[in-house]
Amino acid sequence: MKILVTGAAGFIGFHVAKQLVRRGDDVTGIDNINDYYDINLKFGRLENAGIHRDKIAYNQPVPGSTRANYTFVKLNLQDRENVLKLFARGKFDALCHLAAQPGVRYSLENPFAYIDSNIVAFINILEGCRHYGIKNLVYASSSSVYGLNETMPFSVRHNVDHPVSLYAATKKSMELMAHTYSYLYGIPTTGLRFFTVYGPWGRPDMAIFKFVKNIIEGKPIDVYNHGRMKRDFTFIDDIAAGVIKTVDNPAKSNPGWKGKNPDPAVSKAPYKIYNIGNNQPVDLMDFIRTIEEVTGRKAEKKLLPMQPGDVPSTWADCSDLEKDFDYKPATSLKKGIKAFVDWYTDFYNKK
Repeated sequence: MKILVTGAAGFIGFHVAKQLVRRGDDVTGIDNINDYYDINLKFGRLENAGIHRDKIAYNQPVPGSTRANYTFVKLNLQDRENVLKLFARGKFDALCHLAAQPGVRYSLENPFAYIDSNIVAFINILEGCRHYGIKNLVYASSSSVYGLNETMPFSVRHNVDHPVSLYAATKKSMELMAHTYSYLYGIPTTGLRFFTVYGPWGRPDMAIFKFVKNIIEGKPIDVYNHGRMKRDFTFIDDIAAGVIKTVDNPAKSNPGWKGKNPDPAVSKAPYKIYNIGNNQPVDLMDFIRTIEEVTGRKAEKKLLPMQPGDVPSTWADCSDLEKDFDYKPATSLKKGIKAFVDWYTDFYNKK
């Protein structure tokens, strides 16, 4: 299968592209390699996948040096003309759209980045799918869409009309845009609401990265809401496996869908929304204690109030993904944290 993966230098996109390449798909990865965080980490991911940084130039395909079935293109998804040319050349069967401007807190500082990267970019993706015969579009949504909802676990059948960050609002907007194109043009679309993904090659703005870095360096860690938080931490390998299941299985229309009692997770159009998480929320303080156990070091905690735009708890109801694809995350918290610590100490030479 010919698959386009956006955000291929990003955390989730890198892992998904790598798994698809490993199993033999013909993969094209694209990324604009922006400086939201250290670009050396992004280049490190690409080099791990066989793409050498000295060969990368804007809008120029770079073949992988280790796998003949992987090509990388540096491209900004807001560049409508070149994005549509890529679709025309590529003749892709499926598209896994994982590129985004991430981060709840950063959306308070730079809101325009979220409109550009999450909304403008997505309409270009949808138009590419519409005009160039894409048979399946899978895209990244977020658990942040649940906003002020306090009913646990979060279900794809819950109302998500009360976001508390612009980041969440853009992700909800993407779901609405996808449904429109599914309905009007018959494009199968699947939105995946990710829950606190962690693991090797993770982003520096994520909690585990900050905690491990500071604990190893003997610096205090910031613990928000005085530690009274829970997160549905999900290991990256489990996430990537779930993503690929949806890439292999395009959404279908639901003939039982009723407009008088609408199910928000499905539609008469070929449209589907899934939660993808661990279905096992962990207390933040237990998460920190596990990092201490793995690193053999104690954390100095700086207890702080809740940050604007954040929520105290997340918990994924993944029953739809389990029912449809037998999705069952298998990585324990301790094993996942150890994998991250091992990668971090090796990549940053902290041993």
